[in-house]
Amino acid sequence: MTSLLPYSLRFVASAFPAKTSIASALGRLSATPKRFLGNRLKFSYRNYITAMTKPEDARVPPAVTPPSVPNGGKFKIALCQLSVTENKERNIAHARAAIESAADNGAQLVVLPEIWNGPYSNASFPVYAEDIDAGGSASPSTSMLSEVARSKGITIVGGSISERSGDRLYNTCCIFGKDGELKAKHRKIHLFDIDIPGKISFMESKTLTAGNTPTIVDTDVGRIGIGICYDIRFQELAMLYAARGQLIISCLLLHVHLLVT
Repeated sequence: MTSLLPYSLRFVASAFPAKTSIASALGRLSATPKRFLGNRLKFSYRNYITAMTKPEDARVPPAVTPPSVPNGGKFKIALCQLSVTENKERNIAHARAAIESAADNGAQLVVLPEIWNGPYSNASFPVYAEDIDAGGSASPSTSMLSEVARSKGITIVGGSISERSGDRLYNTCCIFGKDGELKAKHRKIHLFDIDIPGKISFMESKTLTAGNTPTIVDTDVGRIGIGICYDIRFQELAMLYAARGQLIISCLLLHVHLLVT
């Protein structure tokens, strides 16, 4: 019977413990397969059925009315593509110029790509990591995003940067309102681990820690659900966002992708 299920569904269903709702199980989807054909998650059809027998649990907490937005919800979105170098100051300045240009051309929501302030590699994550909670000089990337959001009066979904929190590193997206305040922070839930002998091997989990919380935030342009790169491959996350009237933003490596529901 399991062979009839979509392959990606087998990954997700395997993370559902018995007597666990879909909503609460999402917090456990931090494990990603080391090998796509021999992943460490063992599929259990019984557990999947148990999770699906109470579909009402997928609405916990209950859906709430989306916030009112100006102009009937119509607004301009800018997706900024950025060429990243090893010079962090240059990357920040480049991102700032791109955001300001987008705002000057009428964008009310600006979205950046994943890991835009430094190279995407396990060796670089610790070097370019910032203490987002401390802010100021400890996080020049997010300080810039806050300043530009306030000065231009726009909402920014800040792609992602490497975040240092205690002794852990996260792949983190920050959302800033037009007042410059940090409205939400999303830590990538599904780390990308791949190992194809003789072809490619990359393990985000060698340096990064997975987040465990879906992120929904109300902004001046509407309600937004956040996903980073591999998060988008797990459709249950998007389904929960969509069920709550989300405008779904996914920040992808080297480029950004937008899903509107």
